[in-house]
Amino acid sequence: MDAMTLLHQRRSMGKLIGPVPSEEQLDAIYQSALRAPDHKGLRPWRFIEFSGEGRERLGELFAESVFHDNPHVEDVVLDGVRKKPLRAPMIVAVIASVVPDQPKVPKVEQVLSAGCAAHAILLAAHAQGLGAMWRTGDYAFDPVVRKGLGLKENDELVAFIYLGQQGGRHLEVPQHDISDFVERWA
Repeated sequence: MDAMTLLHQRRSMGKLIGPVPSEEQLDAIYQSALRAPDHKGLRPWRFIEFSGEGRERLGELFAESVFHDNPHVEDVVLDGVRKKPLRAPMIVAVIASVVPDQPKVPKVEQVLSAGCAAHAILLAAHAQGLGAMWRTGDYAFDPVVRKGLGLKENDELVAFIYLGQQGGRHLEVPQHDISDFVERWA
């Protein structure tokens, strides 16, 4: 697949099935992520991979978060929350490990760099025929989840990338009119 086709045809895949990506596929995915723009070579990212029972542990952490916020939550709600990480055979959390006190590389630039790493994961998955979806949500900012994942004060959880084999319908990629998005000063 050439680069322009990849960029124009990549789309999120909500239905993902097993098996998990192979070691070779994961190596290509992470090598791609590590090519994200990185001012001053700070490498302000790290990744946490969840598969097998690790997804169930992540689901328990999500449920703990919901219960912490609402101790009267119904069990059926908690059961649904526990199942969220089971939507894919693998999840990769992308963490911005912000290096503090970098006057030439502010925090926002480091977080955006981690976002670029997350996007590279999506592109590398698609290039290999895998499906992927960026599903972050409120859990990325939740103190219970942050603590459970061992995030440090300067860490930002940028993405939960769900990975697997494409299991759903392949919907047509919508085409956009670039004039709706581009302002030109000439």
